[in-house]
Amino acid sequence: MAHALISTPFTASSTADEVLRGADLAGVRTIVTGASSGLGIETARVLAAAGAEVTLAVRNTTAGDAVAETIEKSTEGMRLRVVRLDLADGNSVTRFVGAWRGPLHLLINNAGVVTSGLERTHEGWELQFATNHLGHFALATGLHDALALGAADRDGARIVSVSSTAHMRSGVNFDDLHFERRSYDPQIAYAQSKTANSLFAVEATRLWSSDGIVANAVNPGGIATGLQRNFTTEQKESLAAAEAAGVFTYKTVEQGAATSIVAAVAPELAHSGGHYLDDAQEAYTVPDDADLAQHPHGVKEWALDPATAKRLWTVSTGLLNA
Repeated sequence: MAHALISTPFTASSTADEVLRGADLAGVRTIVTGASSGLGIETARVLAAAGAEVTLAVRNTTAGDAVAETIEKSTEGMRLRVVRLDLADGNSVTRFVGAWRGPLHLLINNAGVVTSGLERTHEGWELQFATNHLGHFALATGLHDALALGAADRDGARIVSVSSTAHMRSGVNFDDLHFERRSYDPQIAYAQSKTANSLFAVEATRLWSSDGIVANAVNPGGIATGLQRNFTTEQKESLAAAEAAGVFTYKTVEQGAATSIVAAVAPELAHSGGHYLDDAQEAYTVPDDADLAQHPHGVKEWALDPATAKRLWTVSTGLLNA
């Protein structure tokens, strides 16, 4: 029997500031990946403005320092930490995890890459899957004990996994995760990584809820950010066609960050995970063959399937430990 979908007072037009209005996050230790551009900046800004202790986990620390300085000025001196993190580099993730001290209350896996052609990490992994999923997987599992500490002292810890409507295009192809045999399609590769982001939330919640840790996936919606800078002509045309078909309408960055903040702070999700949120609400599930244009605010079964989530966790662990 399907559970009643979780709802919140917020909508597609709500901003992150509105979600956090009146909130006091003093003492909430937070990491935001990809916090040097777009959604990451806004997510970090509103959390810091509400009093959270925010660490900007960024590949480019010069850009991160500039963001931190801007946020500190706008939030009357809230100090932010800037730490280098390259999610496509396992050694970088290991260093970040090893340097973390004390509890962690909120991990926002926001960073993401889009490629226009096939790129691989030094391990030979397809770059979008490696960065968007495997890097965040390694980060979260490495920080599990810190999250458990955070859960113990604040009645729970949360992980926010930023997914996308793109997940509707593809499930996870376990027979060829890294496009070693099939022809490369950057849109399918991105879609696979975004499905993986949702499946991570499902299995992390199953494994870790007993430790007080829950994870939820979010679709921020259509937002013009630096993520699109590497789009091919075909990718741009596909995006334009989706917009014309009503699959999405563009949101501001402030509106896009709102769903991440709902997953991060809404009381309705304090102890409930494994969900996929869209426009600040839990999305309804649709069959895997459902048409995206018909269900722009749905989530496909393949992105929430417990058996697939468990398999992905096992495969991901094996890849990282190989």
